[in-house]
Amino acid sequence: MTVVKKRFRLITVDGVVYRWRVRRRPAHQGPLSFAIERADRRGTVLIATTPDTRPTDWMGTATPPDVPSIVAAMIREARDRGWRPETPGPAFPLTVTAEAWTS
Repeated sequence: MTVVKKRFRLITVDGVVYRWRVRRRPAHQGPLSFAIERADRRGTVLIATTPDTRPTDWMGTATPPDVPSIVAAMIREARDRGWRPETPGPAFPLTVTAEAWTS
């Protein structure tokens, strides 16, 4: 599985370049979720979900303004939990709870 190359951004974390994008959801509601993979080779895709709402949430809940720092933090957390983006395999899901996100 690879990240669709439309609407993606690049980020460098600890010397490695990753490609990421915000995942779509119907009705633009729900948690903020990202698909992330290494930019230079195919491998396991990280599906990272935060407790924050999407930027287009019409219910009035604010989204953190610094999304790249969130993506970098999720990449580091996933690496700590065993995500190996350089090896092929099924998508690696990572969900961070609100309690862990605020600490």
